[in-house]
Amino acid sequence: MKKLLFLFSAAILVVLSACGDSGAEKEIDTIVLADAGWDSIRVHNSIAQKIIEEGYGYDTDVIAGSTAATFQGFIDGDINVYMEVWTDNIKEVYEEAIEAGDVERVATNFDDNIQGLYVPTYVIEGDEERGIEPMAPELRTVEDLKKYPEIFEDPEDPGRGRVINAPSGWAVADAINDKFDAYGLEETMNNFMPGSDSAIVADLTSAYNSGDAWVGYYWSPTAVTAQYDLTLLEEPAFDEEIWKDTKATEFPPNDVVVAVHKDLPEQAPELVEFLRNYETSSALTEEALSYMDDNDASAEEAAVWWMNEHEDIWTGWVSDEVAEKIKGTLQ
Repeated sequence: MKKLLFLFSAAILVVLSACGDSGAEKEIDTIVLADAGWDSIRVHNSIAQKIIEEGYGYDTDVIAGSTAATFQGFIDGDINVYMEVWTDNIKEVYEEAIEAGDVERVATNFDDNIQGLYVPTYVIEGDEERGIEPMAPELRTVEDLKKYPEIFEDPEDPGRGRVINAPSGWAVADAINDKFDAYGLEETMNNFMPGSDSAIVADLTSAYNSGDAWVGYYWSPTAVTAQYDLTLLEEPAFDEEIWKDTKATEFPPNDVVVAVHKDLPEQAPELVEFLRNYETSSALTEEALSYMDDNDASAEEAAVWWMNEHEDIWTGWVSDEVAEKIKGTLQ
């Protein structure tokens, strides 16, 4: 009898142990992604969410906030997946997080991006079709801007120019602040920090449609750079030492990467395997962003459109079985 009781107890322990292991394998039910405030990350979030939900059966959620806030949440484990880490914009905190093992880089989403201060091309070259004469034909560099306060006049401060910075809370805004000092722009220009990406777009769109001068921060890939004829103002070639000291060079080349919190590979290894295969380009991203703009569509709608257009791409990120589950939901 004692032997039977022992065997029965051992069997119960094995069953409980197995149940515990099973629970550990699926210890996360909701995958949380970061929304740091721009449309391309929202599109990539939506593509990933569609695949994660329909292909793998997880729920998803998004935490929105500034770059600094969302990346801190990522390090802390409140966020599981970051679909667009602009690594050189947050170089120090990103590298510290990687070295500490708090987050893991799993893929390069795209690496053919550019960013900086843009003007509509007609400011320099004019636009004969629209009857616009060149306003600053000698404008070439960011430093040249200080010669043209009257061209880029600040409507709230006549006599001085206005440069539209990145929104407050974006890491790149600090770099542009440093450029203002390095190039002496504060002599004649005001450094205007808008509240959001949409505020930049609204300001640029209004100026562009009216044929007025405008200068401000933007980046590619975006619907804006796909839609409008813009010229990126020149800066000295990127130099790491100068960049660290004054930011008086062009922006560093950015690997825009997909990263996961350190716990996710154990919590959901099949999802991390999918994310390791995730790869697009600026041109592919701009297709979705242009669709959003042309059709007044949401990021979710653009993601579905993009996945229908590029089935050959995203199906290569997942198994055939997972791909079949997802295809039927792309309506």
